[in-house]
Amino acid sequence: MAEAPNFQTEMRQLLRERIIDTARRIVCAEGWGAVNMSRLAKEVGVSRPVMYKEFGNKHELAEVVIRQEVDTFLVGIADSLAVHPDDVVAGLRQAVEFTLRTGADNTLLKAVLAGRTAPDTALLPVLMTEPEPVLGRAIEAVAAMIRAQYELASLPDTELAALTETLVRLALSHLFQPTGSIERAVDQIGAVIASTIAPALTGD
Repeated sequence: MAEAPNFQTEMRQLLRERIIDTARRIVCAEGWGAVNMSRLAKEVGVSRPVMYKEFGNKHELAEVVIRQEVDTFLVGIADSLAVHPDDVVAGLRQAVEFTLRTGADNTLLKAVLAGRTAPDTALLPVLMTEPEPVLGRAIEAVAAMIRAQYELASLPDTELAALTETLVRLALSHLFQPTGSIERAVDQIGAVIASTIAPALTGD
């Protein structure tokens, strides 16, 4: 017999989602510097102690907001690979193009990268330098997707992880610091995929 839903657990999850959505809305409209726990508590309609029970500090909240955003990208990457179930080069190239085009239109990412004051740019390290929630999470998830989609039975997990890290780092570099068009970036990364990553993946 299935257990009845826990009302308190469901309400807490709804509260967390509302806090995250409110924080994201403020970041997109005013920048990360406009986000503070007191304002969030007021807008969500809870007390500050309740707010701090869910998120111990602003940095923890930032990681959760970004992790949720990363998950949206990961769903699209999985869908991109699935479009080319038998062609790892085409699948990876499409995944890269999806990532760059989606990132260019992502309001949260644009708000963070456009920050000009110290409070606004405080979110950048969470995106660009800390291993979590972006880089490490993306490498692990994308490697698992590649394995699930293309099997690559002869490739050890450690090698797959290293190749995936190269691909993810390239994509993030172009996403965070674009120097030309998306088409040019896709072609540049595609050349690396075709000449280096794909042969290593397939053993050619």
